[in-house]
Amino acid sequence: MTRELARLRLKTWVCAPLVVLSGVAGNYFMKRGMPPALAFPFGYFTVLFRPYVALGVLLLVFWLLSRMALLSWADLSYVVPVTSVGYALTALAGQVFLHEDVDWKRWIGIALIVAGVALVGGFSAPRTFQGIGEEESVGGRKRLPRLPEVLP
Repeated sequence: MTRELARLRLKTWVCAPLVVLSGVAGNYFMKRGMPPALAFPFGYFTVLFRPYVALGVLLLVFWLLSRMALLSWADLSYVVPVTSVGYALTALAGQVFLHEDVDWKRWIGIALIVAGVALVGGFSAPRTFQGIGEEESVGGRKRLPRLPEVLP
């Protein structure tokens, strides 16, 4: 394993759990702070100032920024399945902390998500190509890489 690949894996192992946990916590606090019914449309603006909703929004902004960072160095086909384990944790948080009724059909779907995460995250590299927009040096000059041709 090269030094760059080891650094990439470490960054991914640190950032991916931050993406997952901030998404789960943001959704939890957003739900916890929401009233049972809102008067549309102005109720949605006023509810933003409730403490739990505001915390949820801040955590989801952090989720978005950390996900953008993760996508800047890791493949989309790696990031989306790996971070989807957050769906399972969100359902668990809903059942445990919000006392939601999660039936067996949902748990089977969640188990399938977790199995997919294990397949993608456990056995593949987070990066398989040089990203679009990255420069490559040719003959001392830097140029953008060519996009792959779609049609033969």
